[in-house]
Amino acid sequence: MTYRVLLVEDDLPLAEMVRDFLVGEDYEVTIEGNGRQAAARIASEPFDAVVLDIGLPGMDGFEVCRSVRPHFAGPIIVLTARGDEMDEVIALEVGADDFVRKPVRPRALLARMKSHLRRIDTPSSNEQRQEIVVDDLHIDEGSRNVRLGGEPIELSTAEFDLLTYLARRAGQVVPRKEIYLELLEIPYDGLDRSIDLRVSRLRRKLGDDPNTPERIKSIRGVGYLLAK
Repeated sequence: MTYRVLLVEDDLPLAEMVRDFLVGEDYEVTIEGNGRQAAARIASEPFDAVVLDIGLPGMDGFEVCRSVRPHFAGPIIVLTARGDEMDEVIALEVGADDFVRKPVRPRALLARMKSHLRRIDTPSSNEQRQEIVVDDLHIDEGSRNVRLGGEPIELSTAEFDLLTYLARRAGQVVPRKEIYLELLEIPYDGLDRSIDLRVSRLRRKLGDDPNTPERIKSIRGVGYLLAK
């Protein structure tokens, strides 16, 4: 299967370099340099994934992500300035699934994108297709829907994957390094905060007090536990 990717980047040399690499990996890549036009294309064309820069003419990447997230189910990977943690926080807040720091390393970008697309497209076992119930939290892996107390909860692809991973192990401490290897397919380097930020966003969506969380607990120096 050839995936269709919209690469939203107004730095044309960078965009062409990334496109050429992804095309060589059998992806179909469309470049768009204007944020407003990118939002319109995501709404009207069948893309499988979006790679989205932040600093764009017409509409910045945060606004693009916020506007398309309600109707675009595929992974959105945001390109952020290296070391700018606030960009990473905002990207996840507006619905991005992941971020890759600039200067872009195409192979790292490809690895992140493959990881997200694989989990969407290949639920290969009965375990991956079941409904998981933890108290009043219901996770339907077949439809990728989540209900809390009977009410639907809107999650991004990455948030759904993390919540499902923790829910399968409800009541157990899940090491952070294990989460990184399973969900991001990279070793935890002790500095990356992408999983921590994803947990923070999940807590808010699940009504969990971020100061004294009762549902998703932090186990200092180890990882996380979904309580039951």
